[in-house]
Amino acid sequence: MTDEPTAADRTVHLPVAAQPSVETLVDLTRRAEDLGYERAWLPETWGRDAVTTLTSMAHGTERIGIGPSVLNVYSRSPALIAQSAATLQEVADGRLRVAVGPSGPAVIEGWHGVDFDRPLRRTREYIDVYRTVLDGETLNYDGDVFDLAGFRLRCDPPEQVPPIDAAGMGPKAVELCGRFADGWHAIVFTPEGLRDRLGDLRRGVELGGRDIDDVRVTLSLPCCALDDGERARELGAEHCAFYIGGMGTYYRDSLARQGYEDTAHEVATAWANGDRDRAVELVDDALLDDLAAVGTPDEVRDRIRTFESIDGVDAVAVSFPRAATVDDARQTLDALEP
Repeated sequence: MTDEPTAADRTVHLPVAAQPSVETLVDLTRRAEDLGYERAWLPETWGRDAVTTLTSMAHGTERIGIGPSVLNVYSRSPALIAQSAATLQEVADGRLRVAVGPSGPAVIEGWHGVDFDRPLRRTREYIDVYRTVLDGETLNYDGDVFDLAGFRLRCDPPEQVPPIDAAGMGPKAVELCGRFADGWHAIVFTPEGLRDRLGDLRRGVELGGRDIDDVRVTLSLPCCALDDGERARELGAEHCAFYIGGMGTYYRDSLARQGYEDTAHEVATAWANGDRDRAVELVDDALLDDLAAVGTPDEVRDRIRTFESIDGVDAVAVSFPRAATVDDARQTLDALEP
């Protein structure tokens, strides 16, 4: 390992795919803590719920920051997310940071059975309600989506209110993060695409009359560092093809905005037609290296620095291909030790 410093903090985004047990996720978090990672983010999709798992992670560690990335703004009320944050902050002794976002129609409508309506406005109102509740104030909120009145948090609010970040991919979504949230969570971005969206973030900061240093940018980057570099790249390509082709239009459209419009539509078409091998094949070496850091440990350490050195990126979260094994994740964590 080189002792060369990096421009951004290094965190970990725990596996999005189902793991053998909650204890597996706790073990990975504990390993990340021992290796010096700054925070462990936990995704919530249609597997284990984040709040219960984060509680176990908090009890199983001592120093590492924890947080959900992301809680969607449809399946829980904004007040409930604030209640959960207050409780988790207590359990974690002040180590919590929260991230929310709209997710996408495929999950919200297909899994939760809720209309995917006004995602940006809804995210804005969640942030507003969250802060009011955790400031210990009586909740009187007259929004476009929520009309709330008469209650305040029954327990004492946390002395240190956990920051609330938001996820976003499009220009307006990222602008919203800059204007209202404490941070922006980015996913499926090329270096150039990320730089473009950072311009939208700065515009939001200006519109909100804020300081850019008060808005933390975290990039979730698919990483797989294995001695078998070819297998690592295969896992990375399959992961990217799934997000582009199998997760609705959001990731496809985001990639199209980043200069890969034809490829994004070809991958999505192949995936929709059941030709998964062709979809993976379309994620060629150039695209894979633009979206991920995968290969041998030396190759991955070199590639991750490209993203960490982007001006405006505060943290890179090491994430893992969805088909990676627990051992693959452990090897990658070890190889990318901060």
